Amino acid sequence: MHREPSINLKRPGPRWSRGLKLAGAAVVIFLLAWSGLPRPPMYPPDGGWSRVVRDRQGILLHIAAAADGRYRVWTPLAGVSPHWVQATLHKEDRWFRRHPGVNPFALLRATGGALRGNSAGGASTLTMQVARLRWHLETRSVAGKLVQIARALQLERHYSKDEILEAYFNLAPFGGNVEGAGAAAWLWCGCDAMQISQREAIALSVIPQSPATRQPGHPPDAPRLAAAQGRLAAMLEAWADLRGDPLAAQFTLTPPGPPPHEAPQLCRRLLQASAAQDITSTLDLAMQQQIERGISAHIQLTRDEGIVNACAMLVHAPSREVLAYVGSADYADRSICGMVDGLRARRSPGSALKPFVYGLALDQGLIHPRSLLNDAPMGFNDYNPENFEGEFLGPIHANDALVRSRNIPAVALANRLGEGAFYRFLQSGGVHLPQPAGYYGLALALGGCGIAPVQLAALYCGLADDGLPRPLVFARSGPQAAAAPLAPPPLLSAAARFLVMDMLRGGADLGPEYGFARTDPRVAWKTGTSHGFRDAWAVGVRGDYVLLVWLGNFSGRGNNALVARRCAAPLLFDLFTRLQLPDRPSTPPPTLRQIDLCAISGELPGPWCTQATVGWFIPGVSPIGLCQLHRSILVDGHTGKRVARDDGRPGLRHEVHEFWPPDQLELFRKAGLPRRSPPEPETGTDTLLGLDPGQAPVITAPLQGRTYQLDDAPAGSAIPLQARATSGVHRLYWFDGEAFLGSCAPADCLSWPAPPGDHHLRVLDDHGRSCDTTIRVRR
Repeated sequence: MHREPSINLKRPGPRWSRGLKLAGAAVVIFLLAWSGLPRPPMYPPDGGWSRVVRDRQGILLHIAAAADGRYRVWTPLAGVSPHWVQATLHKEDRWFRRHPGVNPFALLRATGGALRGNSAGGASTLTMQVARLRWHLETRSVAGKLVQIARALQLERHYSKDEILEAYFNLAPFGGNVEGAGAAAWLWCGCDAMQISQREAIALSVIPQSPATRQPGHPPDAPRLAAAQGRLAAMLEAWADLRGDPLAAQFTLTPPGPPPHEAPQLCRRLLQASAAQDITSTLDLAMQQQIERGISAHIQLTRDEGIVNACAMLVHAPSREVLAYVGSADYADRSICGMVDGLRARRSPGSALKPFVYGLALDQGLIHPRSLLNDAPMGFNDYNPENFEGEFLGPIHANDALVRSRNIPAVALANRLGEGAFYRFLQSGGVHLPQPAGYYGLALALGGCGIAPVQLAALYCGLADDGLPRPLVFARSGPQAAAAPLAPPPLLSAAARFLVMDMLRGGADLGPEYGFARTDPRVAWKTGTSHGFRDAWAVGVRGDYVLLVWLGNFSGRGNNALVARRCAAPLLFDLFTRLQLPDRPSTPPPTLRQIDLCAISGELPGPWCTQATVGWFIPGVSPIGLCQLHRSILVDGHTGKRVARDDGRPGLRHEVHEFWPPDQLELFRKAGLPRRSPPEPETGTDTLLGLDPGQAPVITAPLQGRTYQLDDAPAGSAIPLQARATSGVHRLYWFDGEAFLGSCAPADCLSWPAPPGDHHLRVLDDHGRSCDTTIRVRR
């Protein structure tokens, strides 16, 4: 009888049942525990990061050690060279993208090797290494290894593979006190992590396995580092995804030198001003190094004269971005206090402020570039300025007075600007003046104040660009830059800025006169020498760029060799030659006009003007009239005297003569440039009606509507009375109301001990013509 086979439906025994239940529970517990792992910070809170400063192209200028004394620059994974990433993955963890943080096969292989007493290779994945570095784990014991595994699983639970790989490249040790790819690339290879070559990537990838014995640049470690990179290069040869380099095994990783320390004064300034970890400055390292080399070469030439220190800065005027910042001639030279930032020190700028006095005078309609100014001894209450050379040139055109840096015309213009006008201009331009305007007085026009080079450079940037008092920019703005506030009005009009720059370019021919030959007619430049020969300045503008140099001693010690036009100007033009900056054509604003002018008087040419020149003026502002200097007169050929009218006598002829006012004739004489006076009139001829109608005198001191505060001391208790008279005047008579004060020659001034109160002053010449003014006197 055929019997069907029986099917055993008996349930598993108690032992197997309990085992399955325990395994399932363990899996559930593991999954619950794994899902409940808290998200830890990726980086340890105690180490911190190095603070770095870069130039405008991203080149590292300065790297500071982190709080724990290590160099550690945070670098995104996208900023690491693909060669480096691939070499590291091949060396450390080929299965990084596929395992959950722990490679079980590698663990089994390592465990078996340990039981047999043979090393079968490391079992740590990249995630496990990040866990060890992140929590500073000791992983040589079983307990430590288990903690490392648990931490690796925790990282994998909350972070992506790219985030974990990025953390490895920021935490891995690379020998000495260098950690992370960012610091290793700069300190061991001298470049950014993205610029690492394949050979460098192989050499760097083997360092973290034994950072204590594979430090680049350490001779005892060189054989071990070479052997390790040779093995990795051989392994890469067989890897299809990344072909190896046959020379990689022989490549020697040679550090370029100590940590970068470029533009140290600027880096210190930026690190003090910002708490940012990574600062990108506006500096151009190539331009910075050109200026540093130029200063070093120049100091070698001036050292024998006691000139041992210099500063310089280059600014792009439209953006106000600082492209070069050299705070001393040699940062490491303690004998010159090289670590001091000379560009922040407040020093007297000397004549470097004069262009702004002329700019204000142009805007106020006091002058145009060809106006005649008097370069002669003048007194302003108790202030008696002198020229640098102690000499006077007499009447001089405004553009020549500025280019030749004549002191007295600049002070006279500042006096005519209005009380405190130049003081307010400097304050609006960002210059810190701690004292009231009266403290500085008219000496402000000659640099009688302290100003930092960065402030002076900002003023010249406004002159070269838009006239706005914008501060200099030292670091690039972030992507979320705040909107710029409403801009104040320009300190100088576009017309005045153009005219001042045009006037300053007229100094291109002064190089040989000052002892150097290298000039550039495209550069508008000005020098300044402080009182006591303590500071020598030169500022130049070419195109959109402003270059400022300063020479002197940080101690403030005077030196007679510190004459700006002989030491600072040559350095300025040498730096311009080294930099080869692009030029920009200068376009006059539409508010300017160009006309023919008398080359001598600077006025509109009359019918008898024989020399003409082309000049600029601001319509409706510039003070231009018809030239009264050149006149045609009748001269008796027999007597050589001038006559009033053609009376038919034989021998009469027409001659053109210059009719200078008496005071200016005297100035020419004192300057050693005497002018030929017109012939004397015939005896008994009415010179007023027939020969020289002339003009009424003009009071030049005191100024209309001013209030004068006089001291009780005898030296400060008088006001000088001075007027400009026309040709043919020999005497001036002064009155206070109806009270006669005294008389003087047109070239002289009358000292008047003025009582307090309001006064109506009047001057009368010996032809009966008069002029008056009102002032107020206080004591």
